Amino acid sequence: MTGHNPVVNATGPTRRPASIRDVATAAGVSYQTVSRVINDHPSVKAATRERVLAAVDELGFRRNATAFALARGRSRAVTVLTAETTHYGHASILQGIEEAARAASYSVGIGVLESAEESAVAAVVQRAADTGGGLIVIAYDPAGVRALHSIPAELPVVGVVETPASPPAEDRPWVWTDDREAAHEATRHLLSLGHETVHYVAIPSSTRRTGARCAGWLEALREAGAPQPRPLQGGWSPADGRAAGRRLAADPAVTAILCGNDDLALGVLRALHEAGRSVPGEVSVAGFDDAPHAAHLTPSLTTVRLDFTGLGRSAFALLHGVLEESASAQTVPYRVSAPELVVRESSGVALARD
Repeated sequence: MTGHNPVVNATGPTRRPASIRDVATAAGVSYQTVSRVINDHPSVKAATRERVLAAVDELGFRRNATAFALARGRSRAVTVLTAETTHYGHASILQGIEEAARAASYSVGIGVLESAEESAVAAVVQRAADTGGGLIVIAYDPAGVRALHSIPAELPVVGVVETPASPPAEDRPWVWTDDREAAHEATRHLLSLGHETVHYVAIPSSTRRTGARCAGWLEALREAGAPQPRPLQGGWSPADGRAAGRRLAADPAVTAILCGNDDLALGVLRALHEAGRSVPGEVSVAGFDDAPHAAHLTPSLTTVRLDFTGLGRSAFALLHGVLEESASAQTVPYRVSAPELVVRESSGVALARD
């Protein structure tokens, strides 16, 4: 009998928990047959049942509550795994999931990923699996990405992910916003106002060195033949934006700034004010997300509106389709939420330069 494959991490090979597919491979049967055996279905031959149970014992397979509940049609629960619950995007996604779940008479739980360490993520994933129901993972950070890829194959899961570099396979039930195109449009808007180039204050990327928003910004600059300044690596908060803004405000050649989210833009606006540089008179600023405060700043913030609440609803709808059809549903389509550029007071025509 063949054991399951090790998973290699930075500290060496470790063994992941055996999945229902590992048991099926070891026993030489389909995973549906394994499901019938562990759920005591009477249609399985005695010899096959013994072979499957032997594989279960050898691999240390642990039946989870989700698969058990789904097999009996008893589960009407969803657990959301996320590393953050207070940031605007995360909180709005959670709101959308909860609204859609409540309308469908599903309960919603939250598993907080406090660390990206493999053992910590595995513990949260296991607790979520043991509660029963489907899983939604907000994978905007390393902990979320690791959790998404740690979900056992037999569990129904939907990932809310950063814009993928290329369309994923059809069996990847993911939802996302088109951040690349959104940043491209925002950059083109600033360039159309006569700015020679646009500087960028970046949010961290969950999957690669250059995030989708940064990639869209660079693409627009290349298409326009504009200079391509090095992006400033920020964080998520206004304090991060203020620190980056001070550096940009000190350079008189900077006349347009795109920020990776509205909180960064808030900090940049503060730094420009402290440096005595008017917005949009001397410097145009644009943000990302259209958080509630964006329309009420002075000046009001030009930004890209992302329907995070709708994204959460789409994630639940996608998962709900799998849960209601059957526990073994395989191929589901992915969905994309479209962004919208909202032009307000913080972006304006570039001043003529001597």
